[in-house]
Amino acid sequence: MLEVEDLEVSYGDLRALWGISLRVDEGEIVALVGANGAGKTTALRTISGLQGLRSGSIRFAGKPIGDLPAHEIVRLGLVQVAEGRKIFPQMSVYENLLMGAYVPEAKRLRDSTMEDVFTLFPRLKERRTQLAGTLSGGEQQMVAIGRALMTRPKLLMLDEPSLGLAPLVVEEVLRVVGEINRRGIPVLLVEQNVHEALVLAHRGYVLENGRVALSGPSTSLRDDERIRKAYLGL
Repeated sequence: MLEVEDLEVSYGDLRALWGISLRVDEGEIVALVGANGAGKTTALRTISGLQGLRSGSIRFAGKPIGDLPAHEIVRLGLVQVAEGRKIFPQMSVYENLLMGAYVPEAKRLRDSTMEDVFTLFPRLKERRTQLAGTLSGGEQQMVAIGRALMTRPKLLMLDEPSLGLAPLVVEEVLRVVGEINRRGIPVLLVEQNVHEALVLAHRGYVLENGRVALSGPSTSLRDDERIRKAYLGL
Protein backbone atom coordinates (compact mmCIF):
# COMPACT_ATOMS: atom_id res chain seq x y z
CA MET A 1 0.00 0.00 0.00
CA LEU A 2 2.82 2.41 0.93
CA GLU A 3 6.18 1.88 -0.74
CA VAL A 4 9.24 4.04 -0.10
CA GLU A 5 12.33 3.30 -2.19
CA ASP A 6 15.84 4.72 -1.79
CA LEU A 7 14.59 7.90 -0.12
CA GLU A 8 17.20 10.60 0.41
CA VAL A 9 16.44 13.89 2.18
CA SER A 10 18.69 16.84 3.00
CA TYR A 11 18.36 20.02 5.02
CA GLY A 12 20.71 22.25 3.08
CA ASP A 13 24.10 20.53 3.16
CA LEU A 14 23.03 18.20 5.98
CA ARG A 15 21.89 14.78 4.79
CA ALA A 16 19.07 13.48 7.00
CA LEU A 17 18.10 10.27 5.18
CA TRP A 18 20.47 8.09 3.20
CA GLY A 19 18.52 5.93 0.77
CA ILE A 20 15.97 4.36 3.12
CA SER A 21 13.37 1.91 1.83
CA LEU A 22 10.28 0.68 3.66
CA ARG A 23 6.78 -0.54 2.98
CA VAL A 24 3.44 -0.85 4.75
CA ASP A 25 1.03 -3.48 3.43
CA GLU A 26 -2.73 -3.80 3.87
CA GLY A 27 -3.69 -4.77 7.40
CA GLU A 28 -0.29 -4.08 8.95
CA ILE A 29 1.10 -2.04 11.79
CA VAL A 30 4.71 -1.21 10.93
CA ALA A 31 6.99 0.34 13.56
CA LEU A 32 9.73 2.81 12.68
CA VAL A 33 12.05 3.10 15.68
CA GLY A 34 15.45 4.52 16.53
CA ALA A 35 17.24 7.06 18.69
CA ASN A 36 16.48 10.78 18.65
CA GLY A 37 17.86 12.32 15.47
CA ALA A 38 17.84 9.03 13.55
CA GLY A 39 15.51 10.47 10.89
CA LYS A 40 12.15 9.00 11.90
CA THR A 41 10.18 12.26 11.89
CA THR A 42 11.92 13.40 8.70
CA ALA A 43 10.75 10.20 7.03
CA LEU A 44 7.13 10.81 8.05
CA ARG A 45 7.24 14.48 7.04
CA THR A 46 8.63 13.56 3.64
CA ILE A 47 6.03 10.85 3.05
CA SER A 48 3.33 13.37 4.09
CA GLY A 49 4.54 15.99 1.60
CA LEU A 50 5.71 18.40 4.29
CA GLN A 51 9.40 17.99 3.42
CA GLY A 52 10.92 17.78 -0.04
CA LEU A 53 12.94 14.75 -1.08
CA ARG A 54 16.36 14.80 -2.68
CA SER A 55 15.91 11.52 -4.53
CA GLY A 56 14.02 8.25 -4.36
CA SER A 57 10.35 7.43 -4.77
CA ILE A 58 7.20 7.26 -2.65
CA ARG A 59 4.12 5.38 -3.86
CA PHE A 60 0.77 5.12 -2.11
CA ALA A 61 -1.97 2.80 -3.35
CA GLY A 62 0.02 2.39 -6.55
CA LYS A 63 0.35 6.13 -7.23
CA PRO A 64 3.57 8.18 -7.08
CA ILE A 65 3.14 10.89 -4.43
CA GLY A 66 6.69 12.20 -3.98
CA ASP A 67 5.91 15.45 -5.81
CA LEU A 68 2.41 16.02 -4.42
CA PRO A 69 1.59 18.75 -1.88
CA ALA A 70 0.50 17.66 1.58
CA HIS A 71 -3.21 18.43 1.11
CA GLU A 72 -3.39 16.25 -2.00
CA ILE A 73 -1.74 13.38 -0.14
CA VAL A 74 -4.36 13.69 2.62
CA ARG A 75 -7.10 13.58 -0.02
CA LEU A 76 -5.69 10.26 -1.21
CA GLY A 77 -6.13 8.90 2.33
CA LEU A 78 -2.59 9.06 3.73
CA VAL A 79 -2.89 10.97 7.01
CA GLN A 80 -0.32 11.84 9.68
CA VAL A 81 -0.78 12.62 13.36
CA ALA A 82 2.19 14.88 14.06
CA GLU A 83 4.38 14.78 17.14
CA GLY A 84 3.16 17.25 19.76
CA ARG A 85 -0.55 16.78 18.95
CA LYS A 86 -1.09 20.23 17.32
CA ILE A 87 -4.64 20.68 18.58
CA PHE A 88 -6.58 23.97 18.67
CA PRO A 89 -6.66 24.80 22.41
CA GLN A 90 -9.37 27.48 22.26
CA MET A 91 -11.80 25.24 20.38
CA SER A 92 -13.94 22.50 21.89
CA VAL A 93 -13.17 18.82 21.52
CA TYR A 94 -16.05 18.49 19.05
CA GLU A 95 -14.84 21.45 16.98
CA ASN A 96 -11.31 20.05 16.88
CA LEU A 97 -12.62 16.73 15.60
CA LEU A 98 -14.73 18.45 12.94
CA MET A 99 -11.57 20.07 11.56
CA GLY A 100 -10.58 16.65 10.24
CA ALA A 101 -13.74 16.20 8.17
CA TYR A 102 -12.89 18.54 5.32
CA VAL A 103 -12.34 16.20 2.37
CA PRO A 104 -15.55 15.44 0.40
CA GLU A 105 -16.13 11.84 1.52
CA ALA A 106 -15.34 12.74 5.12
CA LYS A 107 -17.86 15.59 5.04
CA ARG A 108 -20.56 13.30 3.70
CA LEU A 109 -19.97 10.67 6.39
CA ARG A 110 -19.11 13.10 9.17
CA ASP A 111 -21.78 12.07 11.68
CA SER A 112 -21.18 8.33 11.44
CA THR A 113 -17.41 8.82 11.61
CA MET A 114 -17.82 11.00 14.69
CA GLU A 115 -19.72 8.18 16.38
CA ASP A 116 -16.92 5.77 15.47
CA VAL A 117 -14.39 8.14 17.07
CA PHE A 118 -16.50 8.44 20.21
CA THR A 119 -16.74 4.63 20.37
CA LEU A 120 -12.94 4.42 20.30
CA PHE A 121 -12.54 7.31 22.75
CA PRO A 122 -15.58 7.42 25.10
CA ARG A 123 -13.81 10.06 27.19
CA LEU A 124 -13.93 12.47 24.25
CA LYS A 125 -17.69 12.06 23.99
CA GLU A 126 -17.99 12.96 27.67
CA ARG A 127 -15.81 16.05 27.11
CA ARG A 128 -17.01 17.03 23.63
CA THR A 129 -18.00 20.57 24.72
CA GLN A 130 -14.84 21.15 26.78
CA LEU A 131 -12.05 23.37 25.45
CA ALA A 132 -9.30 21.13 24.09
CA GLY A 133 -6.61 23.19 25.81
CA THR A 134 -7.97 22.20 29.22
CA LEU A 135 -7.60 18.46 28.58
CA SER A 136 -4.82 16.27 29.92
CA GLY A 137 -1.95 15.34 27.61
CA GLY A 138 -3.40 11.90 27.01
CA GLU A 139 -6.81 13.30 26.16
CA GLN A 140 -5.24 15.81 23.77
CA GLN A 141 -3.48 12.92 22.03
CA MET A 142 -6.84 11.20 21.70
CA VAL A 143 -8.23 14.36 20.08
CA ALA A 144 -5.33 14.46 17.62
CA ILE A 145 -5.84 10.82 16.64
CA GLY A 146 -9.60 11.27 16.49
CA ARG A 147 -9.25 14.31 14.23
CA ALA A 148 -7.10 12.26 11.85
CA LEU A 149 -9.70 9.48 11.84
CA MET A 150 -12.35 12.04 10.85
CA THR A 151 -10.62 12.26 7.45
CA ARG A 152 -11.41 8.54 6.96
CA PRO A 153 -7.78 7.61 6.26
CA LYS A 154 -6.70 4.63 4.21
CA LEU A 155 -3.39 4.61 6.09
CA LEU A 156 -2.58 6.36 9.36
CA MET A 157 0.90 7.57 10.34
CA LEU A 158 1.54 8.32 14.01
CA ASP A 159 4.59 10.27 15.17
CA GLU A 160 5.47 9.54 18.82
CA PRO A 161 1.90 9.14 20.15
CA SER A 162 3.15 8.21 23.64
CA LEU A 163 5.52 11.17 24.03
CA GLY A 164 5.17 12.80 27.46
CA LEU A 165 2.32 10.56 28.60
CA ALA A 166 2.00 8.56 31.82
CA PRO A 167 2.48 4.77 31.45
CA LEU A 168 -1.21 3.94 31.96
CA VAL A 169 -2.22 6.50 29.34
CA VAL A 170 0.41 5.14 26.94
CA GLU A 171 -1.14 1.71 27.35
CA GLU A 172 -4.59 3.09 26.55
CA VAL A 173 -3.43 5.05 23.49
CA LEU A 174 -1.53 2.09 22.04
CA ARG A 175 -4.49 -0.20 22.71
CA VAL A 176 -6.62 2.12 20.57
CA VAL A 177 -3.97 2.10 17.84
CA GLY A 178 -4.32 -1.68 17.77
CA GLU A 179 -8.10 -1.38 17.59
CA ILE A 180 -7.84 1.11 14.70
CA ASN A 181 -5.74 -1.43 12.84
CA ARG A 182 -8.20 -4.24 13.57
CA ARG A 183 -10.88 -2.06 11.98
CA GLY A 184 -8.93 -2.21 8.73
CA ILE A 185 -6.60 0.81 8.75
CA PRO A 186 -2.88 0.12 8.24
CA VAL A 187 -0.59 2.08 10.57
CA LEU A 188 2.97 3.38 10.28
CA LEU A 189 4.03 4.00 13.87
CA VAL A 190 7.01 6.09 14.95
CA GLU A 191 7.42 5.45 18.66
CA GLN A 192 10.00 6.21 21.36
CA ASN A 193 8.84 3.23 23.40
CA VAL A 194 10.60 0.57 21.33
CA HIS A 195 9.39 -2.42 23.34
CA GLU A 196 5.73 -1.42 23.18
CA ALA A 197 6.00 -0.53 19.49
CA LEU A 198 7.49 -3.91 18.61
CA VAL A 199 4.88 -5.75 20.68
CA LEU A 200 2.10 -3.92 18.81
CA ALA A 201 3.56 -3.97 15.29
CA HIS A 202 3.71 -6.79 12.76
CA ARG A 203 7.03 -5.63 11.30
CA GLY A 204 9.60 -2.98 12.10
CA TYR A 205 12.46 -0.88 10.79
CA VAL A 206 15.31 0.46 12.92
CA LEU A 207 16.81 3.76 11.77
CA GLU A 208 20.34 4.78 12.75
CA ASN A 209 21.88 8.01 11.46
CA GLY A 210 19.42 8.25 8.59
CA ARG A 211 19.85 4.67 7.40
CA VAL A 212 17.85 1.48 7.90
CA ALA A 213 20.10 -0.57 10.16
CA LEU A 214 17.71 -3.48 10.77
CA SER A 215 14.30 -4.60 9.55
CA GLY A 216 12.09 -7.63 9.84
CA PRO A 217 9.21 -9.18 11.78
CA SER A 218 8.74 -7.54 15.16
CA THR A 219 9.29 -10.81 17.00
CA SER A 220 12.71 -11.16 15.37
CA LEU A 221 13.66 -7.58 16.17
CA ARG A 222 12.63 -7.97 19.82
CA ASP A 223 14.92 -10.99 20.08
CA ASP A 224 17.85 -9.35 18.28
CA GLU A 225 20.74 -8.86 20.71
CA ARG A 226 21.60 -5.44 19.24
CA ILE A 227 18.05 -4.18 19.79
CA ARG A 228 17.89 -5.63 23.29
CA LYS A 229 21.08 -3.86 24.31
CA ALA A 230 20.55 -0.53 22.54
CA TYR A 231 16.83 0.06 23.07
CA LEU A 232 15.36 -2.42 25.54
CA GLY A 233 17.96 -2.16 28.30
CA LEU A 234 18.46 -5.93 28.39
